[in-house]
Amino acid sequence: MTAPESTRHYVSWFRQAAPYIHAFRGRTFVIGFDGEVAQGALAQALAQDCNLLAALGIRLVLVHGARPQIEAELKRRDLKARYHKGLRVTDAAALECVKSAMGVTRLEIEALLSQGLPNTPMAGAHMRVTGGNFITAKPVGVVDGIDFQFTGAVRKIIANEISADLDQQNVVLISPIGVSPAGEIFNLSMEEVAEAVAISLKAEKLIFLCDAPGVTDGRGNLVEAITADEAERVLKKPKRLTEDLGLYLPCCMRACRAGVNRAHLVDRDIDGGLLLELFTHEGVGTVITRDPLARLREAMIDDVAAIVGLIAPLEADGTLVRRGRELLEMEIDRFSVLEHDGVVLGCAALYPFSKDKAAELACLAIDAEHRRVGYGEQLLQYMETRARKAGLKRLFVLTTRTAHWFLERGYKEVGVDLLPSRKRELYNWHRRSKVFGKTL
Repeated sequence: MTAPESTRHYVSWFRQAAPYIHAFRGRTFVIGFDGEVAQGALAQALAQDCNLLAALGIRLVLVHGARPQIEAELKRRDLKARYHKGLRVTDAAALECVKSAMGVTRLEIEALLSQGLPNTPMAGAHMRVTGGNFITAKPVGVVDGIDFQFTGAVRKIIANEISADLDQQNVVLISPIGVSPAGEIFNLSMEEVAEAVAISLKAEKLIFLCDAPGVTDGRGNLVEAITADEAERVLKKPKRLTEDLGLYLPCCMRACRAGVNRAHLVDRDIDGGLLLELFTHEGVGTVITRDPLARLREAMIDDVAAIVGLIAPLEADGTLVRRGRELLEMEIDRFSVLEHDGVVLGCAALYPFSKDKAAELACLAIDAEHRRVGYGEQLLQYMETRARKAGLKRLFVLTTRTAHWFLERGYKEVGVDLLPSRKRELYNWHRRSKVFGKTL
């Protein structure tokens, strides 16, 4: 019996999400969002998604802002907002507006997080939301002749107290207000607090919900992943950045360099954007890492199952010669893999013929859903480099289906007679594979 297409799609998605669910359990995520999110149409959906993340065993710290709420409070009191270089100048009157707006916004977020609605992911759930004086602050001081007064910067995050709350399976909600050792209250920026908290907790992820799909390239296309160094270059082209990206991207860059494993920029206007970014391989935003997400390495015995999954469809259609699992385990040292965000998406093997200073490049396979993003090219170049380091002078491949792919990459068709003698003796005349070679 065949399941309906919608059911098959759901099962496929659930299976794809399963490795992430397993990997994220017990990890700490810090999610930063400004007041536009808190008062927006999708605030309820975000609360439900946070409840779902907590139910999956993820340790959640939420850092909220309240910029539009503060602006509204200033307007209500007939006061004018003042900024310098994107940072609010907080005098005594403005500080009263900040305290009022932050307090109300926090209560509204707590109410959203605490309600259990029928027929939603929050049905029957009880999310315990806690907070505290976790932030010690210091004044920004005078910058460019402007006295920022009660605008502050983070001096210290009391991480052990936040961790203690997380250990009790609480969700920690933090408002960007800090107190100095002298008892003064300071208005802090949400993004700076989220960055500092993520670094202090050694968080797995720092996530910002922002006013853009993520970082885009010169043509306006979404950049799915960049390194901290690449982010630094993007910041030198401010015209490509929205207001939120200009504030959040530097925080992501610094956090990754300070040990946070991943930072994400996700469009705040996508319903379920947080879940799509975290539990699908492609995601919907931009992920920032210290090192490139895709990496090439030599295979280990633990990779055998992933390699079997990659080559099985190609063996079934005759593209590759069948290899049993036991043979793969015995030959695992000949394999290299391409790994993206911890998932093996490609593999290839080298079978050297040292006497001839040559090697067969075999079993090159890329996951079917990722064959048009250049991974095959990267893996081929890696294997060629590996062969050169081994002192080999020539590579050859035997193929029945991918002749043009290798031709386009500098390989030339040669006869079976040019194979190393040992390989020539094993040539399968029934398959009639074409032979292509390349001098390294």
